[in-house]
Amino acid sequence: MTEVIEPAIETVTIDVVLSALADPVRLTLVRAFDAAGDWTCGSDVLKDTGVAIGKSTLSHHIKVLRDAGLIRTRVSGIRRLVTLRYDEVEQRFPGLLTMLREHGPARAAAESPASTP
Repeated sequence: MTEVIEPAIETVTIDVVLSALADPVRLTLVRAFDAAGDWTCGSDVLKDTGVAIGKSTLSHHIKVLRDAGLIRTRVSGIRRLVTLRYDEVEQRFPGLLTMLREHGPARAAAESPASTP
């Protein structure tokens, strides 16, 4: 079985996490992994997001998120399954992922005042 190296959560720094989250595709991925709630394939989680990217680009974004300590990857046969390290990241940076969850694009659109013509 292939081992995937992930940083220990205590070595993760906020600047690396924020840099990873600054990319809109990676932010969408983190929110999608959060919504999935369990181990899922990266390409499967993107299906409902409206984001269309190639496999190599997806692999790059997943690597950046993994290197930033935001996700965990597990190899299952030929697939790589991913999950958000929600509890660990929340313990290291309290409120960060909760804020992303609460201020997601769907919630922000629902809470914005209706424009009048």
